[in-house]
Amino acid sequence: MTSPVLDKKFYPMLAALADHKNFLKGKETVCTTLVVERDGGYNHLYSLDVTAEESEFSYRIAERIAKTMLWVCGGFRIGVHGAGWLLKRLQADYSPSGARAFDADFMAGVYERPFEVVELGSIPPEKRASVQVGGHLEGCRIGFDAGGSDRKVSAVIDGVPVYSEEVVWSPKTETDPHYHYREILTAMRTAASKMPRVDCIGVSSAGVYINNKIMVASLFLKVDKKVYGDYVKNMYINIAADMGVPVEVANDGDVTALAGSMELGEGRVLGIAMGTSEAAGYINSAGGLNGWLSELAFAPVDFREDAMRDEWSGDSGVGCKYFSQDAVIKLAEYGGLTFREGTPAQKLKIVQALAEQGDPLALQIFDDIGVYLAHTLPFYALFYDIRHVLLLGRVMSGRGGDAVLAACRRVLQSDYPNFRATIDTPDEKSRRVGQSVAAASLCALK
Repeated sequence: MTSPVLDKKFYPMLAALADHKNFLKGKETVCTTLVVERDGGYNHLYSLDVTAEESEFSYRIAERIAKTMLWVCGGFRIGVHGAGWLLKRLQADYSPSGARAFDADFMAGVYERPFEVVELGSIPPEKRASVQVGGHLEGCRIGFDAGGSDRKVSAVIDGVPVYSEEVVWSPKTETDPHYHYREILTAMRTAASKMPRVDCIGVSSAGVYINNKIMVASLFLKVDKKVYGDYVKNMYINIAADMGVPVEVANDGDVTALAGSMELGEGRVLGIAMGTSEAAGYINSAGGLNGWLSELAFAPVDFREDAMRDEWSGDSGVGCKYFSQDAVIKLAEYGGLTFREGTPAQKLKIVQALAEQGDPLALQIFDDIGVYLAHTLPFYALFYDIRHVLLLGRVMSGRGGDAVLAACRRVLQSDYPNFRATIDTPDEKSRRVGQSVAAASLCALK
């Protein structure tokens, strides 16, 4: 197995699954089916063998799969059909005092109902959805992309961007929701001033959105939950009303995938944006959304127990620490690079500047991220039908992004020759503002 040079302890999920399969040889096993259910009765199933008697290795594998399903598909319930001991362990971990309390509380907030882990008497049929989204280009549109380090806005007329800007901001540290409102409205009005009129607004934003409402979003992490419902949940709806136009809001990962699908002219596209965190989205073979969360920032990537910990979820080895500016900083520090005080975005720029100069350590950092990605994409393919992977975001800018792409392709060819998806990036301008342009196409005009 090809290992990252700066992080040789990296233990890919697929390697762990292979090791677990060997671990089961000669042991009594139970085929167990995990079912994640969300609104409308939609669900996703995954079956695996675990030991008949409780074992830590089987539990960790099953729990990592359950967690991946939860953050890929979303849901308010995990059903277990099979090993009774596994059911009890999952119930304990996904309880309010358990190791996965964050995950349970997050999902309860998204679906506005208590989260639970239950025993299933039988395996239900799988029920999936496909929702058409975006691709509307006519008229005068505003596309807004709310990132954790910068906000991007585009003015688009009949599918052609006539103006785009990128402004640094700090939403994750702001406690005042009025700050967010002012910043977003300012961006919208700036774009509006570049067109004869505004027909609609499309928003690409990190988080979970239902009916254009902000259910959960890291951008508003510091806003007091007591005022969240009053000021945050309907923020994009209120801003659109202030401007007198309709709005459509989508997760930034889904807009990443939409941008790729529009560019390629086909579906089965997994879009991954590497910026403040890892954002992901998926356009299926029918050109629509599955209705999944695709919050891969919280999905397991590294199976080892002492992997880097995510401060928000409290879990370790998850995507936000492997495909983001945090990954760049982590690997830089592993390589001995010392930063002066600065924001993560500023530290990323330092490493990117070194990469542009051909610095060996800086280029190795991005090479290692490409190795991470090559080992992770085939794991994602257990849940998504992938034909194309499109990589965007600040981390993918410049020479560093080229190194990520080259390393990923190299390792996929050597270690996973049966993985046939294409791995690409858009041109430099589209890497930075492509999501805001694609966001402009979200809203269908009546």
